[in-house]
Amino acid sequence: MTDGSRLADNLEHIRARIVEAARRSGRMAADVRLVAVTKYVDVDVTRELIAAGCRALGESRPQELWRKAQAFVNESLEWHLIGHLQRNKVARTLPLIRLLHAGDSLRLIEAVNEEAARTTNEPVPLLLEVNVSGDPSKHGFQPDELEPLGERLAALARVRIDGLMCMAAREGDLDRTRRDFERLRQLRDQLRAVWPGQLALDELSMGMSGDFEVAIEEGATIVRVGSSLFEGVVP
Repeated sequence: MTDGSRLADNLEHIRARIVEAARRSGRMAADVRLVAVTKYVDVDVTRELIAAGCRALGESRPQELWRKAQAFVNESLEWHLIGHLQRNKVARTLPLIRLLHAGDSLRLIEAVNEEAARTTNEPVPLLLEVNVSGDPSKHGFQPDELEPLGERLAALARVRIDGLMCMAAREGDLDRTRRDFERLRQLRDQLRAVWPGQLALDELSMGMSGDFEVAIEEGATIVRVGSSLFEGVVP
């Protein structure tokens, strides 16, 4: 059995840090969504997190998202896939998620569009993953690849491009991290100026446990926090 009170305290503390980071950047905390990343924990700990009041949950692996979504099929939850999605897993994943964070290639986005055209009348909301750090081990578009794709993305009737997502460089201090987040925000602003108007790009998904406050200061609308939620709860 986990320490549910410690988990609730962690959640409250992270929410307080979100409020303060938003205040420092002249924003409202309500403009920042917390997605709790449950890839580190099992179903029992996830259940405690839900009981503590967290309803937006993120997974990196589709198979684990399937498993947890089934475990909580009777709960009103908002699932986010924040990791790479292979095209052969699109059909099973799309009905379960509120937002796909890792639209990391045109081939994947076109596969999502094709599947959605077969199965739903509603566009699938997704974020374009951008490799702002230049890390060769990361998925995502290179920043200079995106501008020419605006018309092509706008033509996909069953996909809704809600914004951009990134992960900061694995190595480096918070100054380097801030530059990565700043670059994503600037890229979003640049694309808004030249892309078709239906590509609103309102969302910026950036920031994890070690840097989510910096991400908020640089304009994040979604932060993906995992390990900090579970400190003192799981080994």
